Amino acid sequence: MSFGRLEKPAGHQPMSDINVTPLVDVMLVLLVIFILATPLMASRLALELPKAAAPAAGAPDPVVSVTIALDAQGKTYWGEEAIDPASLPQRLQEAARRDPSTEVQLRADTAVPYGRVVQIIGLAQTAGLSRIGFVADPAAAPAAPAPAR
Repeated sequence: MSFGRLEKPAGHQPMSDINVTPLVDVMLVLLVIFILATPLMASRLALELPKAAAPAAGAPDPVVSVTIALDAQGKTYWGEEAIDPASLPQRLQEAARRDPSTEVQLRADTAVPYGRVVQIIGLAQTAGLSRIGFVADPAAAPAAPAPAR
């Protein structure tokens, strides 16, 4: 007679390994969320600005001003009069001597190089004039930029 095994079959053993695939998936999703959210949080600048009451609306104070214009051909104008650029520092110093609070209204053609505009600002500040206004044409609509391709 033949006898079978006397021991019981072991069956299924419990799994002792941890499945890390779901953990890795969750960590990758969190990493992507932090990568996208960090620039949004960093670009916000929280400031507590001072509060001031607005002055009563009335007639504006008369402002002493001089107008300097630069055209596309590189000519410099003091008001409506064409001047030599070498005489501009002297005129600015005279205006500053008369009234140090004189405002310089700068009108520059769109074709004027930025460096030339900066030179005029520097000359005005060197002469002692710190109030500088940039005059623009509000009626002219800005040209739309060409689409990038």
